[in-house]
Amino acid sequence: MTYQPFWFDQAMAEETTSVSSASIDENPYNIAIIGGGFTGLWTAITIKQRAPKTRIVILEKDLCGQGASGRNGGAMLTWSTKYLSLKKRFGESQAKWLVQQSENAVHAISQFAKEHNIDCDLRVDGCYISASNAAQQGVLAPCLNALDAVSLNQWQMVNKEQLKHTGSGQNQHAVFSPHAGSVQPAKLVRGLRRVAIEMGIVISESTRYVSYTKENAPQNETINVCYSDKSQSIKTLKTEKLLFAVNAWLPELMPQFSRNVVLVSSDMVITKPMPERLKALHLNHGAAVIDSRIFVNYYRTTIDGRLMLGKGGNYFSFANQMSDKFNAPSQYQAELQHSLNYFFGDHGFEIDRSWTGPSDRSVSGFPFFQETDKNVVVAAGYSGNGVVQSYLGGQILASMLLNTHDEWQKCGLVNQKLERFPIEPFRTLGAYVIRNGIRRKERAEDNNVAPSKLDNYLAKLSGAAAKADTN
Repeated sequence: MTYQPFWFDQAMAEETTSVSSASIDENPYNIAIIGGGFTGLWTAITIKQRAPKTRIVILEKDLCGQGASGRNGGAMLTWSTKYLSLKKRFGESQAKWLVQQSENAVHAISQFAKEHNIDCDLRVDGCYISASNAAQQGVLAPCLNALDAVSLNQWQMVNKEQLKHTGSGQNQHAVFSPHAGSVQPAKLVRGLRRVAIEMGIVISESTRYVSYTKENAPQNETINVCYSDKSQSIKTLKTEKLLFAVNAWLPELMPQFSRNVVLVSSDMVITKPMPERLKALHLNHGAAVIDSRIFVNYYRTTIDGRLMLGKGGNYFSFANQMSDKFNAPSQYQAELQHSLNYFFGDHGFEIDRSWTGPSDRSVSGFPFFQETDKNVVVAAGYSGNGVVQSYLGGQILASMLLNTHDEWQKCGLVNQKLERFPIEPFRTLGAYVIRNGIRRKERAEDNNVAPSKLDNYLAKLSGAAAKADTN
């Protein structure tokens, strides 16, 4: 079977043997998790590591990795370049802690993959953040200066020779951090699935969550979770606690969060293998390369010598509907081709595939972890930066579900006061007006032309959309 997102298709083609999970049984579970992507799997594994006797079941409507976790760019990025936003929102102490934990997480994921023999092409080769036009030069200075002030700045200015490793002459300047890298995300998800099953976690794929209700048992409140499996019949399991780790699918399952996130596509293309060409471009490494615009261009290579380039902020889904456009080839291939041409000129790259995926963007640009009802927890809002952050989410959610009262459970991302986006149709109309203004502004800057005052104004309305604090 062929799947649209390249990563997942490749992962399934290379998965010669699949570990089978035990089936859902009639005995009550301690924790039920809806969603078998990064967040759900990291949470389940972390709980098992801390409390091995915990009975956990994961319900995944497709196959683990077929959702957003298996169709992102696979760049392992931290929150260090969002330090100013974190400080403004949570205070200096919490911002410092979250930055440090995000940098530690890159290496923790790598170590976990090694210890559990997860072959996911993970390379902790760092990240370059570049200025790909004159307007982007120096925009990171306020954030880097703030990191310097608290002795947290791991970013280094690269020299002209090192700049060649960004692979493009369009990158005029760049900074580099070693605490980053790239991974084949679907292979990592499938590896986490295997580890979880080996730990005794029940994973039921092709199983769709339907609803939940509560009943008062003699000693504790029990949550009844209704689900539909491959037989299409409605069944029920019992659990003490329930986690929704469904990210972009949250508005569909829990409409009360429909104004706390907006679904927007991130679109990607990947070339056919061309290792010698990448070597000539100095791109024979696993570092991610990202420029400093709001709707960033990002690219990275693969172990087998491919170049993947992506760009976010394209399609906005009206009323947060899970549109079929998220499961089709990118409808923004002209934009992606423009970015390829901008960085690599008359490249002649042979494109293997394009795809897209839904990103659940919060107003703040940071994820949220909320207890919405007694013993019912929700996680969402990674805002296009979730490969590393979902590992942190697993630590946070494990502490919330085990009620450990530790620094993870008490961190600023837990039980936030959530801002809301405008109601429809103003949300989607406004999103496209701002998006188009940003595109015009950035296209003008690429051509060394001053943007219009209107487009500069519209760009300022984007809030926390960028991957780095640039003002």
